[in-house]
Amino acid sequence: MTDDDATEPNEDVDSQSDDEELTYAEAGVDIEASEAATAALIGAVGESDGDYAGLLDIGDRYLALATDGVGTKLLVAEALADYSTIGVDCIAMNANDLVAAGVRPVAFVDYLAVDDPDETFAEQVGEGLRTGADAADLELVGGETAVMPEVIRGLDLAGTCAGLAAKDAIFPGSAEPGDALVGFRSSGIHSNGLTLARTAVTQDHEYTDACPFGDYDTLGEALLEPTRIYTGLLDPMRAHDVRAAAHITGGGWTNLKRLGEHRYVVDDAFDPQPVFEFVQSAGNVSDAEMHRTFNMGTGFVCALAPEDAEALADATDGRVIGRVEAGEGVSIRGLEL
Repeated sequence: MTDDDATEPNEDVDSQSDDEELTYAEAGVDIEASEAATAALIGAVGESDGDYAGLLDIGDRYLALATDGVGTKLLVAEALADYSTIGVDCIAMNANDLVAAGVRPVAFVDYLAVDDPDETFAEQVGEGLRTGADAADLELVGGETAVMPEVIRGLDLAGTCAGLAAKDAIFPGSAEPGDALVGFRSSGIHSNGLTLARTAVTQDHEYTDACPFGDYDTLGEALLEPTRIYTGLLDPMRAHDVRAAAHITGGGWTNLKRLGEHRYVVDDAFDPQPVFEFVQSAGNVSDAEMHRTFNMGTGFVCALAPEDAEALADATDGRVIGRVEAGEGVSIRGLEL
């Protein structure tokens, strides 16, 4: 789920003193309040909590559904008038959730809401959706464009992804103490925590400022780096008997807790990309807040028996990053989350 919503940063953030640490809540998104609201919704409709996808028994297989949006990354796209990558993010945020459940994405429908229809940005959004669909190896089977000038400012993009899996192909869903953790590199910030990233970057910079790191022309371009799509991991993860997987999205590294009530020790995570260092420095964000908000360089993690972990890493671009122990919490880079 995208914990990043369309809430604008509080005006008080602009007056933040140099030694005051910026938090996600101060930027405009209170994770605890968001989780409480989600729990209330789940309780009212009777959904299960913590699952990456909803599973429907259709006989010999499961039909799985996931839905999500792009979040306030849209505001960066709007500032640069570049909507060419947000369709990739929309596909990725949904398809990756299905992959975390052990389900192969097969189809996607999008929902584009606008205050004023515009052919140029609509075409760019469509191009991104096509690129994302090709990368995720799924079909775009339709969508809806709604014009709602009194409800939407600019645009909002969300979608729903459908997947199919044989019943014995679904990951069991829970790690076991003694398991190894195999991680996979992210492409950057992905599509979570953008309210914090945007607030940090724009305190003393503009999205159009030259980017001092990487191959990006502007800071905004670095923030728009599209989310990596992990569908290519499904077959090797199944072949190596992965027990559970986590898509590192909203909530950052606390997503590991979705693998079960254990202790997760991460001692060899991938190094964060330079964009994270820039955001942290620009906003004076603590290490703990960064790891509770962002993927910090690792976008997907799975748990499996240690004797299978190195083989999975060798078969993919992953590596063993840690282990599962008895206990609770997440330990990473000297932090307890």
